[in-house]
Formats: sequence, C-alpha cells, structure tokens
Amino acid sequence: MSEQLVRIEGLDKRFGRVQALDGLDLEVTRGEVHGFLGPNGSGKSTTIRVLLGLMRADGGTVRLFDGDPWADAVRLHRHLAYVPGDVTLWPGLTGGQCIDVLARAHGHIDERRRAELVERFDLDPTRRSRDYSKGNRQKVSLVAALAADVELLVLDEPTAGLDPLMEQVFQQVVHERRAEGTTVLLSSHLLGEVEALADRVSIIRAGRTVTTGTLTELRRHTHSQVRAVTVRAPALDRLGGLEDVRTGTDEEGRTELHASAEPDAVGALVGALHDAGIHTLTVTPPSLDDLFLKAYATPEAERA
Repeated sequence: MSEQLVRIEGLDKRFGRVQALDGLDLEVTRGEVHGFLGPNGSGKSTTIRVLLGLMRADGGTVRLFDGDPWADAVRLHRHLAYVPGDVTLWPGLTGGQCIDVLARAHGHIDERRRAELVERFDLDPTRRSRDYSKGNRQKVSLVAALAADVELLVLDEPTAGLDPLMEQVFQQVVHERRAEGTTVLLSSHLLGEVEALADRVSIIRAGRTVTTGTLTELRRHTHSQVRAVTVRAPALDRLGGLEDVRTGTDEEGRTELHASAEPDAVGALVGALHDAGIHTLTVTPPSLDDLFLKAYATPEAERA
C-alpha cells in the first residue's frame, strides 16, 4: 500500500457561484500527524467532506487508502475514524450507547482503551446525551474515535468546547496513538495545538494550498527574534541576514539589542554578542503563528 494515505491533487468544488476549493493539493503520509490550517471559509471542512465521501468533487483527484472515497466510502471508512467540530448525538441514548453506535461505524474498538479514555476525559457515559454540554458531546465523539483500532484519524476542530485540561488530555492521547503508528489529519484553528502535535503542516487559503512542509522547513523562510544585553556594543556591521535591528543602553550602561535574524544568521549574531560580553540572551524561533502570517503574506496568497 502507498505511503500516502491521503493524496489530493487539483481539487475543485463549487457551490453555485462560490468556488469553495480551487485546485487544492494535500498529501498525508503514513504515520504522521498532519496539521491542516486555514481561517474560516478557506475550505478545510469542504476538503474533509470530499475526502470522507460525504460530497462529490467537481474536479481533481482524491485518493484515500489508494481508493476512491466517493465510490467506495463504506469499505474505506472501516480504516478510519472521524471527529467533527460540531457533534450531534442521539438525544435519547446515553453517552455510552452513543459511543457504541459510533464505534460500529469505525470497525473494531479497543474496549480497554475505551474504558481508559472515558476515565481520562472525565466523561459520565450513563447520562443521556440530551443532558450533555457541547464539551461532553465532543468527548463522546473523541472517545469513540480514539478508541477505534484504525489506521487514520480525521479530526476536524476536535477540541471545540473542551476546557484547557481536556485539551491537554487530547494532545497526550494523540501523541500516544501516533507512537503506535496511527496517522492523523488534524484540522484546527488553534495554532498552538497544531504546533504541539504536527509533524507536517499544510496552510490553505480560498481553497488553495499556500504552503506545506515540516515546521523546521517552514521556519527556514522566517526569522528568529533575538534579544540581548551585552557589556559592550556588538560589532554587527559585517553581519548579513539581520532585519529590524534596534539598540539602546540600559541604566547600567550596557547595550540592549533586538534583532530579527534569518536562520543562517543566528550563529554569527550570537558569536558577535559573545565577543561583546553577553549579560542576557534570548533567541525565540518563529512560532506557527508567524509561519501562518508569513504564508498569508506571500504573492500567491495575495492572488488567492
């Protein structure tokens, strides 16, 4: 079987006059957590619905487990579990009964893992789902999916409605499933969540892929923020790869410096600061927020 569990090329989808997807590309490799990012209306959920065979594409190629998700959805769904961002349950069933129903759609469920997840997510499975909060409905869907013995987890805003403690539990469980070899497609607007979990990231806008790669690869095109206090003024005249260089003097006459440095320039800058006598030094690599904003500032994004 191909190492690409998900392969989407040139995906188009239109709703009347609205072009929801406009040549979108996406590849998810076996065993990775792939972050799928974009603002509301960028096409993330539409892409996922096409991938799951819930709607038909107007153009392009979509392959899931080397199969066609529209023509063979039932067979392919035995190998995946899906968590939507807005969970609707059967109001007359208990949470445990809802997990049972959802589990049947996923194929085999690990009962030991299910019991463990119910406890870790602090879910009362005996209550009727009509009495659940949004967060508890989300927990039901998460337990059913994360307890399933499947190759692929498709998670579309999976922590919607969860408190920070439960978000932390979710991240721990995803790390555990990835360590077991499970592949995860994670669509989220929480950049910190994606940064904590993702091996690779795809950023989309207006139905197109803006950029994709590992966080390390994407950071090569951005700058680290360097803040330092040195005994003497550092010699920066011959250094390249620096932007927004600002210097000043503190109350004790030491030099304060702030600079934005390209990845290849950080080492030389730190060397110059060392020669000037470092009192304090902080180097902050670009966050996923920075990468996201930079991706949206590219010429390709401006045309989108």
